[in-house]
Amino acid sequence: MTERQLAPAVAAEAEVLAPARIRLAETAAPGLSPGDRAAMDRAWADALRANPTFFDGPVAVCAGLRPDGPDGVLVSWARTTYRQFVLRRVPGATGWLPALFVAVVQPTDDGRVLVGRMAGPTAHPGRWGLPGGNVEPPAAGDLLDPPALRCHAARELLEETGLATRPEDLTQWFVVRGTNGNVGVLYLAPPRPAGELRDAFGAMLAAERSRGVEPEFDGMALIATPKEAKDLAGPQVDYLQPVLRRYTEHGSR
Repeated sequence: MTERQLAPAVAAEAEVLAPARIRLAETAAPGLSPGDRAAMDRAWADALRANPTFFDGPVAVCAGLRPDGPDGVLVSWARTTYRQFVLRRVPGATGWLPALFVAVVQPTDDGRVLVGRMAGPTAHPGRWGLPGGNVEPPAAGDLLDPPALRCHAARELLEETGLATRPEDLTQWFVVRGTNGNVGVLYLAPPRPAGELRDAFGAMLAAERSRGVEPEFDGMALIATPKEAKDLAGPQVDYLQPVLRRYTEHGSR
């Protein structure tokens, strides 16, 4: 994997990489200037007024992505909070880093892929994407490593779709880098019958709403091609089209 292959993405779609290995290294989060800190507090207050369910919890962000040997990548990451994360919405702010996330490609046994629509209380209501989410930093003394990412991906799949999958059954597949610099590690889940996916999702929705909780996904679809993705009503994550192309062209290889 070359430096050119890891050059910053400038197209309208995310960049898709297929490293054999991923290594993670923690680094310090960028410091905040007084101006950035004031802008952050204003932006966070605005975000809370728009959506009181937001919380200022810990989150891992991506501080860099570069080659690591002939077939690997090194992901540098830093600890921060969602409050500092909101600086990405402030023009000219420099004290923020892109997201680090995991996502799962969950196929059906007839070759389609599950996508979900983000619910109203989320940061991007109405947007379609794969099950997944921002990575949480580990507790003090624990490592953020590929096994930890795999466990996080399995947990996100369960929370957003109701599908219980053992972490060891998820196969590391692609690394994507979005047009805004966000970096995601994608996993491929074992195929399941379409009816099983729909039943699990419906049961998850009913259980969450019975507790008075709005789930992260309020709708799902099973799609097979990038064209079907384009036909979805609403925006979608920038990595969905290129990942679907890879899936339809090469399957799980």
